[in-house]
Amino acid sequence: MSSVPDPRDLVRWSETLAAIARTGMGFTENLYERERYEEVLHVAGDIKAAAQELADGLETRRETDHFVQEWLSNIGEGVPGYVTPKVAVGAVVGNDDGEMLLVQRRDSGVWLYPTGWADVGYSPSEVAVKEVAEESGIHCEPRRLIAVIDGQRMGFSRFGMYMLLFHCHATGGELHTHPLETSDVGWFAEGSFPERTAGADWWSAMAFAAIRGEELPVQFEAPRDPVWRAIGEPD
Repeated sequence: MSSVPDPRDLVRWSETLAAIARTGMGFTENLYERERYEEVLHVAGDIKAAAQELADGLETRRETDHFVQEWLSNIGEGVPGYVTPKVAVGAVVGNDDGEMLLVQRRDSGVWLYPTGWADVGYSPSEVAVKEVAEESGIHCEPRRLIAVIDGQRMGFSRFGMYMLLFHCHATGGELHTHPLETSDVGWFAEGSFPERTAGADWWSAMAFAAIRGEELPVQFEAPRDPVWRAIGEPD
């Protein structure tokens, strides 16, 4: 077995430790327990800083205190303090020509299907419809859920995040960008994505299969064995 863990596993372990500690601090009023949980946060910060050094391939200034302060600033009490992954909702939108809707993110310049954080007061499918309209000007109807993805395990989130991905069909509207979120928007045929399209290697085949109406099981990551510490098969 490899002697050096994947940096993504180190980040996952650090975020999991931090979540356990923050949840504990949200439920306890015992000063001794709070001090112990804060020590766990510092250990988690060290692990995350080490992961960054491994990923960069060079010695970088450790930012443990930064991580700890960021975690401490987001602690609630009781049930609101129970730390869970954030939830994002994405929409694979097809049209009558079998094309897929993509938007270009204004902050990064990458292209992706419309996506956004889940909002309180909306169902997941309502979030999908809302995000598509806001980011592209297109109206759509959800057809089915096609994937539930762990964004941290997939490597496109540095914290715990689940993505619910819906297949939707365009019903109207006109293409336009969002002044804060998107810089371009368009319809693309299979195999004709822009060069800077994020993650298309894992989702494009599934997306166009859904747009063509093929029956597909909902995609999700299978449990690891063992669930917690799996970092690959022995050499």
